Amino acid sequence: MRISLLCAVAAATLAAAPPEHVTMDRAVSQALANNAALLAERANIAIADAQVLTAGLRPNPVVAFAGDHMDLLGSGFNDSNGGGPTEAVASFEFTRERGGKRQSRVEVARAARSVAELRFLDAARTLVLDVQNGFVDVLLARDTLELAREHAGFFRQIVKINEIRVQSGDLSRVELIRSQLAALQYETSVRQSEMRVRAALTRLQTLMGRKPSPGFAVAGDLDRKDALPLIDELQREAREHRPDLLALRRDAQRASSEVRLQLANSKPDLTLGTEYRRQQVNARSNSLTVSVGIPLQLFNRNQGEIERARQEQRQAELRIQALEAEVAGQVETAYQQFLAARGLLETIRSGMLRQAREVREITEFSYRRGQSSLLELLDAQRAFNETIQGYLEARAEYARALYLIDSTSGKAVNQ
Repeated sequence: MRISLLCAVAAATLAAAPPEHVTMDRAVSQALANNAALLAERANIAIADAQVLTAGLRPNPVVAFAGDHMDLLGSGFNDSNGGGPTEAVASFEFTRERGGKRQSRVEVARAARSVAELRFLDAARTLVLDVQNGFVDVLLARDTLELAREHAGFFRQIVKINEIRVQSGDLSRVELIRSQLAALQYETSVRQSEMRVRAALTRLQTLMGRKPSPGFAVAGDLDRKDALPLIDELQREAREHRPDLLALRRDAQRASSEVRLQLANSKPDLTLGTEYRRQQVNARSNSLTVSVGIPLQLFNRNQGEIERARQEQRQAELRIQALEAEVAGQVETAYQQFLAARGLLETIRSGMLRQAREVREITEFSYRRGQSSLLELLDAQRAFNETIQGYLEARAEYARALYLIDSTSGKAVNQ
C-alpha cells in the first residue's frame, strides 16, 4: 500500500513539473558537452598526446650478465686440456640515435596532435549545424502544429454554426456533414503534426546526448536577422577558418616532417657498449672491453619508407587543392541558398500573407451570412493554410541557410 502511494505521489510530481524549455544556444552547448560521437572524436587528442610522449622517449640501454668457460660438464681446467679459465661477464650497451631521429619523431607526433585537434573542431562544426537544423525542425513542427490546431478550431466553430442552421432549417444536412468531414480532416492533421513534433524533439535530444524526455521543450522562434557579409568575405573566412581545411594543411606539414624523419632513419645508429670480465680458477684478472657497433647498410637504407613519406606529402598537397575547391563551392552554394530563401520569404511577407488572410475572412463572413458555399470556404481556407505553411517553411529555410553559411565559412566554431 505504501509503495503504491509513493508511486502515485511521484507520478503526480512528475506530471506537475513544468516542461524544460531549452534555447538554441543551450542545445548547442549540451551537444558539444554530451554527444557521444563528438566525445569519441575528442579522445583522439588524448591518444595523440600519448604518441607525443612516446615519440620523445630515448632507446632503453641493455645490461647483460653472463658466465663464460664454466666447468659445468666436469672436464676440469688444466695445462693438458688448456681449458678455462672461467670468466664472469657484465656488459652495458646503449644506442645513440643519429640524424635527429628523436626530434623528428616529436615533430611528427606534435603535428599529428594538431591534426587531431582540428578534426575534432570539424566534427564539432558538423554537430553544431546538425543541432541547429534539428532545433529549426522542432520550431517548424511546433508552429505547424499550432497552425493545424487553429484551423481545426475554426472548423469546429463552423460545424457548431451549421448545426444551429440545420436545426433552424436554414441549411441542409448534407452541408453539415460536409463541414464535419472537413473538421475531421483538420483534426487528423493535428494528430500528424503532433507526431512530427515528437519525432523532431526526439532527434534533437539524441543530438544533444540525452535521453528523450516528455518534459523537454524548446524556446525561441524561427525569426533570425543577421547581417550577411559579401560572398568574397565568406570565401576568405572559409579559407582561413574551416577546420577540415586547416587539418589538411597541418597534415601536409606532418607529411613533410615524416619525410625528414624517414631520411633521418636512413642514417645508421651507433651501438656503444662496454664489457667487464673477471677471470677465475687458474687465472685471476680483470679486463674491460669497449665496443662500437655500426650497421652496414648494404641492402636496407630505408628507401621504401622515404618514398612512402614523399608520396604521402604529394597526396596531402593534392587533397588540399581538392578541398579548397570543394569549400569554395560549398560557400557559393550556401550563399545562393540564402539568397533564394530570403527572396521567397520577402515575397510571401510582402503581399501573399495579407491577401490570403483577406480572402479567407471575406469568404468566412459571406459563408456565415449564407452568401457563399462550403466549397468556396474550403478553397479559401486551403489557400490560406498553404500560404501560412509556406511562410513557416520559408522562415525555417531562411534560418537554415544562415546556419549553413556559418558552418561552411567556419564561423560556427570560431565565434
